[in-house]
Amino acid sequence: MGIAVKFSPLSSILTDDATNIPLTPRLLHGYSRSLYLGFFILLFITWFGRKFRNNSNGGPKQILRSNNRSLFYKQTLFCCVVLVLLNLFVLLFNLFYWYKNGRTNESIITSQDTLLGAFVWSFVSLYLHTHVSNSTESLYPIVLKVWWLSFSLISCFCLVLDYLNYQQNQYLIFEALSTFVSLCLCYVGFSDNIVNGTINHLYQESESLLNETITPSTNISIFSLLTFSWIHPLIATGYKKPLDLEDVPELDSVNSARGAFSVLRSKLESGKRENSQITTFVLAKAVILTIWRDILITALLSLVYTLASYVGPFLIDAYVEYVNGKRDIKKGFLLVSAFIVAKIVECLAQRHQDFKLQQAGIKARSALVATIYLKGLTLSSQSKQGESSGEIINLMAVDAERIGEFSRYMHNPWLVILEVGLALAILYKNLGLSSLAAFVATIIVVSTNIPLGRFQKKFQEKLMMYKDKRMKTTFEILKNMRILKLHGWEMKFLSRIHDIRREEAQWLYKNVFTMAMTTFSFWVAPTFVAISTFGTCILAGIPLDSGKVLSALATFKILQESALDLPQTVSMIAQTKVSLDRIASFLRLQDLDSNLVENLPKGSSDTAVEIINGNFSWDVTSANPTLIDINFRAVHGIRVAVCGTVGAGKSSLLSCILGEVPKLSGHVKLCGSRAYVGQTPWIQSGKIEENILFGKEMERERYDKVLEACALKEDLGVLSFGDQTVIGERGINLSGGQKQRIQIARALYQDADIYLFDDPFSAVDAHTGSHIFKKCMLDFLKSKTVIYVTHQVEFLPDADLILVLKDGRITQAGKYDDIVNTGSNFIELVGAHKEALLEMGKKLASDIKDANDNKRNQGNVKNHIQEVNVNSQKGKEVYPNGKKRQLVEEEERGKGKVDLSSYLKYLTIAYGGALVPLVLLAQITFEVLQISGNYWMASASSKSIEAHVEGSKLIIVYVGFGIGCAFCVLTRAMLVMKAGYETANKLFYKMHFCIFRAPMSFFDSNPSGRILNRASTDQSAVDVKLADTMILFAAVVIQLFGIIIVMSLGAWPVFLFFIPMIGICIRLQRYYIPSARELARLVGVSKAPVIQHFSETISGSTTIRSFDQNGRFENTCLNLVDNYSRPNLHVVGALDWLGLRLDMLSSLMFSFTLIFLVSIPEGTINPSTAGLAVTYGLYLNKLQGWAIQKLCNVEIRFISVERIFQYCCIPSEPPLEIESNRPHSFWPSHGKVDIINLQVRYAPHMPLVLRGITCSFHGGRKTGIVGRTGSGKSTLIQTVFRIVEPICGEIVIDGINISSIGLHDLRSRLSIIPQDPTMFNGTVRSNMDPLEEYTDDQIWEALDKCQIGDEVRKKEGQLDSTVTENGENWSMGQRQLVCLGRVLLKKSKILFLDEATASVDTATDNMIQKTLKQHFSDSTVITIAHRITSVVNSDMVLVLHDGLIEEYDSPTKLLEEKLSAFSKLVAEYSVRSNSSHTISNCS
Repeated sequence: MGIAVKFSPLSSILTDDATNIPLTPRLLHGYSRSLYLGFFILLFITWFGRKFRNNSNGGPKQILRSNNRSLFYKQTLFCCVVLVLLNLFVLLFNLFYWYKNGRTNESIITSQDTLLGAFVWSFVSLYLHTHVSNSTESLYPIVLKVWWLSFSLISCFCLVLDYLNYQQNQYLIFEALSTFVSLCLCYVGFSDNIVNGTINHLYQESESLLNETITPSTNISIFSLLTFSWIHPLIATGYKKPLDLEDVPELDSVNSARGAFSVLRSKLESGKRENSQITTFVLAKAVILTIWRDILITALLSLVYTLASYVGPFLIDAYVEYVNGKRDIKKGFLLVSAFIVAKIVECLAQRHQDFKLQQAGIKARSALVATIYLKGLTLSSQSKQGESSGEIINLMAVDAERIGEFSRYMHNPWLVILEVGLALAILYKNLGLSSLAAFVATIIVVSTNIPLGRFQKKFQEKLMMYKDKRMKTTFEILKNMRILKLHGWEMKFLSRIHDIRREEAQWLYKNVFTMAMTTFSFWVAPTFVAISTFGTCILAGIPLDSGKVLSALATFKILQESALDLPQTVSMIAQTKVSLDRIASFLRLQDLDSNLVENLPKGSSDTAVEIINGNFSWDVTSANPTLIDINFRAVHGIRVAVCGTVGAGKSSLLSCILGEVPKLSGHVKLCGSRAYVGQTPWIQSGKIEENILFGKEMERERYDKVLEACALKEDLGVLSFGDQTVIGERGINLSGGQKQRIQIARALYQDADIYLFDDPFSAVDAHTGSHIFKKCMLDFLKSKTVIYVTHQVEFLPDADLILVLKDGRITQAGKYDDIVNTGSNFIELVGAHKEALLEMGKKLASDIKDANDNKRNQGNVKNHIQEVNVNSQKGKEVYPNGKKRQLVEEEERGKGKVDLSSYLKYLTIAYGGALVPLVLLAQITFEVLQISGNYWMASASSKSIEAHVEGSKLIIVYVGFGIGCAFCVLTRAMLVMKAGYETANKLFYKMHFCIFRAPMSFFDSNPSGRILNRASTDQSAVDVKLADTMILFAAVVIQLFGIIIVMSLGAWPVFLFFIPMIGICIRLQRYYIPSARELARLVGVSKAPVIQHFSETISGSTTIRSFDQNGRFENTCLNLVDNYSRPNLHVVGALDWLGLRLDMLSSLMFSFTLIFLVSIPEGTINPSTAGLAVTYGLYLNKLQGWAIQKLCNVEIRFISVERIFQYCCIPSEPPLEIESNRPHSFWPSHGKVDIINLQVRYAPHMPLVLRGITCSFHGGRKTGIVGRTGSGKSTLIQTVFRIVEPICGEIVIDGINISSIGLHDLRSRLSIIPQDPTMFNGTVRSNMDPLEEYTDDQIWEALDKCQIGDEVRKKEGQLDSTVTENGENWSMGQRQLVCLGRVLLKKSKILFLDEATASVDTATDNMIQKTLKQHFSDSTVITIAHRITSVVNSDMVLVLHDGLIEEYDSPTKLLEEKLSAFSKLVAEYSVRSNSSHTISNCS
């Protein structure tokens, strides 16, 4: 009934019995048309009645919720559309049959019936779309149900009768399809009321997966698991709105990093016990055992997929014989069924194999990342010196990622052997001994690629070595970008990156060239094998016919599919081997010895800390230990002070108590928990509250006491969001004093038994230092054991025990009064302090005497201070537009589809896009030549006399086609390699230039992890993957059109069927791509926090270990890895969801082709052409799916380019040089600095930091800047260097507005010793003179002036002695002296000191002050200092408070005003310093 043509064969059966009047053909066809017309009239009346009721009610009611789900609307509409297509196809087929055999009454009646059927079913489809899709009813109209039931019953009845006479029925398969669809319609029509109450529940259950775990193996049906329907709710959500990480379901225990990591760790430990160390084999074995279940399942699926894919080539010969010989409809039906079943099994196996492989890869990568992280957390100090943070991050970001990606290729090596074996079996069946030629040719192809594989492994190792070096340098530069910009060195350090990249690019070129040659060899391999095989057949006299040739060609085409993956497989094997070697080498590094310190249970001993005969050395191979013969004992509840000169070993003493320094001999005992405050503040990215709590629960009362003790309440009141303010990387939006106090607060909140402080007062002003010492040391920690290193002698009298260190030895120990008069070392420190105080006293007395002669100045001071404060009140408007935002915000990510202009921009980067049309032309020519060659072989080997040609001519022409194909593939491979290489390089240089020219605000608001992610992962994708991905997409699309053309030649209705299929595919792709695109972006965004946490952990590992927080940080890492894996896994699932549906559509189209070729009359089409159409049709599902998938892959991978483009458009700093306004070479000659109404904020959404400052620093004079931490002192200096641009006001130096000249012209003429002393990885020479402008003699002179020359001479390499990352093999004080040496070498007219002596003892401070006074006597020196002795000798003192000038005058005049802030500061410092009693008594 659905296809009325079925009555034509039925009529033939029944015409023999003329007495059976009710079933005569004319009556049956009349009955068919009557049913169609009757149903159409009823349905039209029903539709018209509904429209009339709606209009009479004032229009349709608002639809609250559609019942599409409960009505199976989409399934019903699909069935109706299929019936329309089937009727149209049979109509066209009948007309074709009419054209070939002449017109008959039967064909006329059949055409009328099918035309009417197509019209009625089209109306039903329209009715469903216009009425049912918007209906709120839960049941279908009764007229539809009656029609569907009648239609299905009559269809079944007719199908049975037709099957009994299948010999005379050429339309049996179409009738079976029509009957099947009618039964589906009947099912959905009568099950609406049954499932109405359950279907919504099922959908709610599937949608609830978005808020639960993904768990595809549990809690969902087999059908959902088989068809990937479990991911559909997420795709539907992504289609409606851009996905966020919260929309992506959590991972279950099977896929989580925690489960995989625990397995990998246990396997590594067992492998280490067996082999004494972790080798590459042990690591590979452990990874395999971690995912062995997935490996077995995917191996089985791969086997099924491979066997199913060879069913087609095996049956093609039989199919061609069937088309060429006598037709048997039953045999044809069995052949078609075998093709279709094999194709469906192949599609399902392929999709699930792909998903499980990538699922296994994600688990392996997660486990490796966690393992690398844990190793980085436990590395010994000596191991750290050999591995920089950048190198370790590269292991996680690149190597672990690559091993995870290898999972997709893990079965390819043995599958290739299996596929070659199956291919040879099929070839032997068809061509006999000629298959041996195919085997030999295959061996030759594989053998020629062995050297290429070796070369690729070698090139990959070199490439990764230089990538490591580049990432190491990049990481260090990003961490110290502020220092580079202050000195004007950023372009010099960019040239270092360029130099490394040039070396890396040489190996990259060799690597991609080798990949191109491998691609060429494998693309031409099938043609080479085919020529060898057919040539052998000709020489051996083995007859060739169309069936055998097409079967062989189909087999070679499968081998070509494998060949497409083999180059990448060879490349991935080489890359994975290198990555396994690198990770195994890292895991073999020495861990921190947990037995260095004996930890006793709390309360088990009266002794808190004890070191007996301790000898320690950071370098165990060195002949000079760091600490020698250390003996001391601290009981519970005492305060121990550690003092000494620069490089004496003070910080090392605390480190050996923590177990950080390798122990050569002796014993270290600790009783109780520890808390540690380092000399350099370590602050995590995150909220201030999170940094203070540091993993502990909030206890509000204790928390408030800690804030009070650390003097943080006032600072939190000033900050935008209080303690909820997000701190940037390394605390960039906090002052040095604020970072130090947050670090102290973190230690206090932990309520530990033993507290270790490494010079905690160096970064805070005198007033705050006194407050912290009194409130923290003496009050808050009065019952705790406290060991503190300090350079401030004034904090020593309150210690119960003082340890004096020199050259790594404890030279004196005792109370202050006991040792103050014994021993030269302590007397030297105290004497230097007293000398500084005495000099300060003399200076003050002299100045006050001079000032008393002119009392009238006092009023001027008051008036000046009042005037400044009044004028600065306009700074009260703190926030722009009243809006508050965090400095560090979520990473920017594009939303929506990738713009077409981005693709065009990428394609035209190299050679203006000139190579793109040449690449496409080469690929199109290749496809044309390959199809032509196959057509020539199929047609010329036909059994027909007219088509048959001689064997020599047959093979010569085919060889010609093969040579043409090879040339095209080689041309394409070379052009793609060249274009991809040039594009990657240009993007690299452009992105890095923009990053280095970005303003400092960019680095403040973007953690280095985000930038490193672009420089590593995204750049690697552009270097190696993207060009190949794009050409593969183009190649697949071209091949797809080639297949459509070939199939249309053999079965022209395929082209008509292809159009709606393409429409459905595009619709599916558009439905899928929004989710896939956003998931891919989430992958990129989610990776940066992993890298960021990784780098922070490595830099703060000492602090983390000292607080015993290893476990918490490990859990955080695992959670971040899971957050990265979540979108990754769903990207894979969504891709296979799409792929399976596209495969099924392609299989439907292939089935249609087969049915058409089986059903057409004999002799209608050339058997060779039909066989060629089937041969190419076997790969239609793959290529149609691949075309959409490759398009999605291009867009997903192109996100890496999109992210690089984002960084290529960063707003730049002002020009480095302005040619039209360059200052003279002797500028500045006087050094006068005028600041006029200066207002500064760090970002447009941040509050004002400086709020209207006006003052002048006179040339050649010394100015000290003091003020509470966070008052804006360092900001003022950064504004002079234009690190921060003012929003209002100006700065004029010697008559030139600094905003009118280039940045390098400005910064190169100024000098600064920054607050954080920084040394770079390299040598002493490269640190002293990065720009290579000075001779060795000049460098030695500068080192001697800053009193560190002798220390450098002791080192083996002297000026070439090694400086490790961050200068960690030098003490903080030594680093500070090197920074002093730099400015002595440069000797600028204007010098800024930003807490330049904070990390040195008083004696060294005095030496530095004398050195500066001697060598910068005629220079303008502006000093920020917390030591009053460093400021009081200045000509002028500027007191800042909350971004305003509180006082500005000479020290003398300020001291005359007893209520001035400076007077109070000096008085407090003097009282504290001169007291021999505790501060508590003094106050």
